[in-house]
Amino acid sequence: MKPSKIEWTESTWNPSTGCTKISSGCANCYAEVMTRRLKAMGLEKYKDGFNLAWHYKELQIPYTWKKPRMIFVNSMSDLFHEDMPFDFIKAVFKVMNDCSQHTFQVLTKRTDILEKYYTLLDWTPNIWMGVTVESDKVVSRIDSLRKVPAFIKFLSIEPLISAIPNLNLLNIDWVIVGGESGQKSRPIKEEWVVDIKNQCEQKQIPFFFKQWGGKNKKVSGKLLQGKIYCQMPELV
Repeated sequence: MKPSKIEWTESTWNPSTGCTKISSGCANCYAEVMTRRLKAMGLEKYKDGFNLAWHYKELQIPYTWKKPRMIFVNSMSDLFHEDMPFDFIKAVFKVMNDCSQHTFQVLTKRTDILEKYYTLLDWTPNIWMGVTVESDKVVSRIDSLRKVPAFIKFLSIEPLISAIPNLNLLNIDWVIVGGESGQKSRPIKEEWVVDIKNQCEQKQIPFFFKQWGGKNKKVSGKLLQGKIYCQMPELV
């Protein structure tokens, strides 16, 4: 499998595909756009478009990767989607538990489902759990994340579409921030990013600024006040 273009990971693994929109951060979903392209290319896995689907045959893939790597789980879906069978979620966790050579990064917006199931899952140290916090309207997701006994708990503040002052970063280990990209991307303000960076620095939490985004994210780059921030959590 090709290395991921997502800057804060090394590979992606998609045992499920498809999703549904639940908050403002979903409005211009990159995974939905990518799914249309992959379906048009004739990839069997995406024949049903962006409808939620789970793929048991994909569960074998991490076992074939012998060299340790950082793996983003479900870049094209949400493992904790309300229609995902719990047996499949358990099966995904079994793979992550077995493949201790890898680090798995799981990200969700559905913290109600995460809260429902987290006590029934085995949180081995190689599983990082994150929640998306795109605006100040969804900061309650952080409180749900705090309950989870994951080794690393992180926030994906992407796409950042509003200021988020007074973040409660208690027991949060890592913060990623990024602007929205694509033709319909919404604006991001430098002061929003700087404020979050400052909050992280005050709490000594690693801060990763992924991109400014916009219609051409390569041109806009990721320099913040003349610096690149690619901090990662320290592994013990």
